[in-house]
Amino acid sequence: MKEFVLIIQKSLTAEHVQLVKDLCEKNDYGFKLVSSQEEALPFIKQATIMYSSATKLLPEAENLKWFHSSSAGVNTYLPLLKTETILTNSAGAYGLSISEHIIMVLLMMLRKMPTYQQIVREKGWKKDIHFDSVYGQRITIVGTGDIGTNFARRIKAFQPKTIIGINTTGHAQEGFDMCYPIDDIDSILPKTDVLVSCVPETSKTIGYLNEHRINLLPKGSYLINVGRGSAIDEKALYTALKNKHLEAAALDVFQKEPLETNSPLYELDNLIITPHISGNMTVDYTIEKNFNMFLNNLKHYINNEPMEYLVDKEREY
Repeated sequence: MKEFVLIIQKSLTAEHVQLVKDLCEKNDYGFKLVSSQEEALPFIKQATIMYSSATKLLPEAENLKWFHSSSAGVNTYLPLLKTETILTNSAGAYGLSISEHIIMVLLMMLRKMPTYQQIVREKGWKKDIHFDSVYGQRITIVGTGDIGTNFARRIKAFQPKTIIGINTTGHAQEGFDMCYPIDDIDSILPKTDVLVSCVPETSKTIGYLNEHRINLLPKGSYLINVGRGSAIDEKALYTALKNKHLEAAALDVFQKEPLETNSPLYELDNLIITPHISGNMTVDYTIEKNFNMFLNNLKHYINNEPMEYLVDKEREY
């Protein structure tokens, strides 16, 4: 047996499993599919290749040569993997699903859907609440990778005034009217009506949206975070929402997950909270794309070809 492939996934179809099994058998690779880290424990020391989002067992994977993350973010894996272990991820699989989530919560906020839901829940019938439109909004997207570009392309159909991208260097990206480097963010925020954060967690993005920058946003603006919870100062965000400096926000990610039951964020009526589900492996398209990214890389690995979706460990994405 040349290698041993361990997959920890619940979402794969029988067809997916058969494709991996046939490929492994043809190339004298061992193969095991499990649905939990507990089930994986007896096989972890054998594993030379893993496809998973699990982290608990990584320190025990002493023979691991290549880890393919079914997640896009890799911040939790980097400290646990040996320097020589190849790390690839699934950035590119989630853009469609997460961009639809952003559009959903943006429209909910603009059109005051949470307020109307509460009115109807109480059997009320109120029709005179002012709400906004995407039309004419100045949208700023921090992070112009797969998620940011998918959202930019889709939201353009709603005719916002501008779609501005912010990335590391300010390099141009399709779908954006203009892109600026992250160093220019303080000059962009005051001209932003809707701020969307979709950055991975790196040493440079942790806490980038601090109290100062939240307060740079115009009064009445909107904030959405689908990247990592560590990017935002939650206390400062709470204050900005409580005193109505921000009209509303929608968070799918948090500094600590699950969000603690005593978190004051739950008290806010102008905050939409979702439990980190915007990019879940529940959409068929996402499952299929995610699996194919791993399968294609497995073929590359077997044939000693250059790998795709390689993570730059120094850049942390």
